[in-house]
Amino acid sequence: MKKTFQFLEGEVLLINKPLHWTSFQLVNKLRWLIKRKLGIKKIKVGHAGTLDPLASGLMIICTGKKTKEISKYQAAEKEYIATLKLGATTPSYDGETEENYFYPTKHISKELILSVCNRFIGEIEQVPPIFSAIKVKGKKLYESARKRNKVDIKPRIIRIDELEIINMDLPYIKLRVSCSKGTYIRSLAHDLGKAMKSGAWLCELQRTKIGSKTLKNAIEINDFQHIMKSL
Repeated sequence: MKKTFQFLEGEVLLINKPLHWTSFQLVNKLRWLIKRKLGIKKIKVGHAGTLDPLASGLMIICTGKKTKEISKYQAAEKEYIATLKLGATTPSYDGETEENYFYPTKHISKELILSVCNRFIGEIEQVPPIFSAIKVKGKKLYESARKRNKVDIKPRIIRIDELEIINMDLPYIKLRVSCSKGTYIRSLAHDLGKAMKSGAWLCELQRTKIGSKTLKNAIEINDFQHIMKSL
């Protein structure tokens, strides 16, 4: 990573978000480090696409005048590595909540998984998970979910460009997903399980690409902190 920065003029930082951190925490940490280094009270810092706390991987952080480019990165295609557990579901579609329903898996083969994955390629309708920050009638869905209120969630059109099986060790399968903006990998996991006449939830997620930006070129937050100290 370069050793000179123009944070006020604008920088585009590629950061590997740690597991269990919120996107908000990551932005706040970077903003604090930059303000402390520059000795200033205010600077624009924003991210180009959130990641759930239980996900890790690439986040694009823009500073200063480069925050005007955030919408460009938000619209870009994303790539993820996702691990699904078959045979069960959770209310949140991931590990935030406990498994609540269980389903058979003996009928599931690699051929079935391939066949089902192929059916999800292209433009599809997807219902966002109720444990999400999407607002319906002014309220975030997860607030309604925690109060166990019923909400009518309308499906959205998203696009899956690639869905590749990387590894299969039932009940776990690992997939590489290339998709459009607005795709919920948790919902994709849930829908794949349902299409296999079983259940599935997302137990691990890593974002590896946003447009042409890749995780292999991202820096760890601790390394960024050390670089800032050495400037």
